[in-house]
Amino acid sequence: MKFIDEVKIQLRAGDGGNGCVSFRREKYVPKGGPDGGDGGSGGDIVLIADANLHTLLDLSYQRFYKAKRGEHGKGKQMHGRNAPPRIIRVPVGSVIYDAKTREMTADLVEDAQKIVVARGGKGGRGNARFKTPTNQAPRSAEPGEKGEEREIKIELKLLAEVGIVGFPNSGKSTLISRLSSARPKIADYPFTTLAPNLGVVKYEDFKSFVIADLPGLIKGASQGAGLGIQFLRHIERTRILVHLVEATSENPLQDIKVLETELRAYDPSLLKRARLIGLSKIDLCLDQKELKEKQKRLIRQGYQVVAFSSVSSVGLKELVEWIVARLKERKGTNYKGLAKAQNG
Repeated sequence: MKFIDEVKIQLRAGDGGNGCVSFRREKYVPKGGPDGGDGGSGGDIVLIADANLHTLLDLSYQRFYKAKRGEHGKGKQMHGRNAPPRIIRVPVGSVIYDAKTREMTADLVEDAQKIVVARGGKGGRGNARFKTPTNQAPRSAEPGEKGEEREIKIELKLLAEVGIVGFPNSGKSTLISRLSSARPKIADYPFTTLAPNLGVVKYEDFKSFVIADLPGLIKGASQGAGLGIQFLRHIERTRILVHLVEATSENPLQDIKVLETELRAYDPSLLKRARLIGLSKIDLCLDQKELKEKQKRLIRQGYQVVAFSSVSSVGLKELVEWIVARLKERKGTNYKGLAKAQNG
């Protein structure tokens, strides 16, 4: 499935139905008077978060959504029917912005959470509403109000407790494939991962956490290099970051500094979260003494480090245990609170 995490759509809520001009004329009812009914309200356009959706792909195919108008009023004081709302389902984690002002309208972080993004017009009043002692036979009624028209931008920010970041080919996709049932594309060339991958890691008694494998970062990513900041938004909601650095790197500390620079340029608060340095591909290290020296050097710099191999599974247990320990320190994942804090 193609991964789409940003889309703009045009919305037009339904117009209200017109009020009716009518007079009651029956054989045995003298001076029946005005009996025009009110028009019905136009349909709203409502966004609903759906946990079964993981991409904005469907919205990318249809860019215009229109709700039905309310029915017109009729004689005998029959009011027009209100139009039903137009429902648009979006993935959990969708952030809604006004396309013109860039003002955030809503942040849908819970399943079934809903928001009205365009309101339908009110129905017009029929002439029966305008009867007064001095105007016994009003011959006018109100037209229905126009429905709201607007353009919105929807950005998807994945909901995951743990985010894996690192250079291209640092082993992110292989790691998530070993920890979960996710099956991302794995190859020996840069930028194999072109879209975020989510995996569910199970531990203890039927407990689990969601881990996200994000496309590789390179120097200058925050200014648009490589895949740029296209996917950096997906780590904004994570509670824990795992920085992957190849154990075979000549200078792992320098690699970490490059990653930190890009994360800081995008959002400085990311570096305040629980972070672990994962030294990957230790099965390729022929000199174990040199590997241990690299670990000690990082630890002396204040980093928490776990060396592992996704191929041989060495160190994976320690990696998961560290993540679980941090999650228990932060019992539960209040995405709603986290989103509120991030957006001020």
